[in-house]
Amino acid sequence: MNNIGVLMTCPMFKYLEQELETRFNLIKLWNHSSSKTEFLKKHSTSIKAVVGNTKVGADAELIDSLPNLEIVASYSVGLDKIDLDKCKERGIKVTNTPDVLTDDVADLAIGLTMAVLRKICVSDQFVRSGNWINGDFDLAKKFSGKSVGIIGLGRIGSAIAKRTEAFDCPISYHSRSKKPNTNYKYYSNIVDLAANSEILIVACALTEETHHIVNRNVIDALGPKGILINIGRGAHVDEPELVSALLERRLGGAGLDVFENEPEVPEELLTLENVVLVPHVGSDTEETSKAMADLVISNLEAHFTGRLGGSGLDVFENEPQVPEELFQLDNVVLLPHVGTATVETRQAMADLVIDNLEAHFLNKPLLSPVV
Repeated sequence: MNNIGVLMTCPMFKYLEQELETRFNLIKLWNHSSSKTEFLKKHSTSIKAVVGNTKVGADAELIDSLPNLEIVASYSVGLDKIDLDKCKERGIKVTNTPDVLTDDVADLAIGLTMAVLRKICVSDQFVRSGNWINGDFDLAKKFSGKSVGIIGLGRIGSAIAKRTEAFDCPISYHSRSKKPNTNYKYYSNIVDLAANSEILIVACALTEETHHIVNRNVIDALGPKGILINIGRGAHVDEPELVSALLERRLGGAGLDVFENEPEVPEELLTLENVVLVPHVGSDTEETSKAMADLVISNLEAHFTGRLGGSGLDVFENEPQVPEELFQLDNVVLLPHVGTATVETRQAMADLVIDNLEAHFLNKPLLSPVV
């Protein structure tokens, strides 16, 4: 595969670069930033894959400049920097690195929360500056028992909720629809979630729908004692409104791993002691970075070799017909579309159908609207 051109959009992780170089013809776009257009024209036909991340992905302009592009492999779980519509139009495959970074991002959400409430960064500076000699540090705020609202209860949101349970915190959430098999309180209206939370954590994917999902109304509902934690994307939060709320003390504090115009950070935030800032490092541990890199490489190799080590299938194109060739393969597991076929889930699905019907005919908000 050394003759296959793989375009890397920006520096990411040295191990990933080294492994790509041993397997493919790696082309580093950032080395040619001054003549990007001419460079792409020269190499466009040889590039069959793009490796991007949350900083520089694959927009429509880049995709259109690469006529032989077959796959975009993102070194991230988020896909907001990739033009998915353009990829679909061109039949280009898109992969990401879910699951492997869930624990690290959830850990950081808890760490940011603790750092803001217990004033860890400020108290560290208090000790280092020698001020402890002059008197005790100010009182901080307790984490345990505080009500936590989570925006987005996917992989990362669920992992955050699990960790938060250890602090005996009441947990509630907002998402597009109510999740089955959870005891967490669901709010269909994000303002209501904020109004009933002391800590609000953003953990959803960035889409047109979730852009600035945390706006002035949400911030004001969270209130002057509330804490906002964002480990999602910077554009989830209306940043100027967040800055204003913090300066005017309409919000109690914030812990931010992401920003709207990274790496630019509003200067007003730099001097606030009730704000903890980290440089988009949610998944940046040695273990997870390597696991993400390995998954990127595996995705590329699987695509270009056309081989899979095995497969597990619960759904088929012409159900209940299944290709007979699959019956003889030892590395394939076949199930008869039973992904939701448990007594508990079927009961929950039935209850939700009934609840939606009753809500409709009683003129109440539907629990899981689609249109």
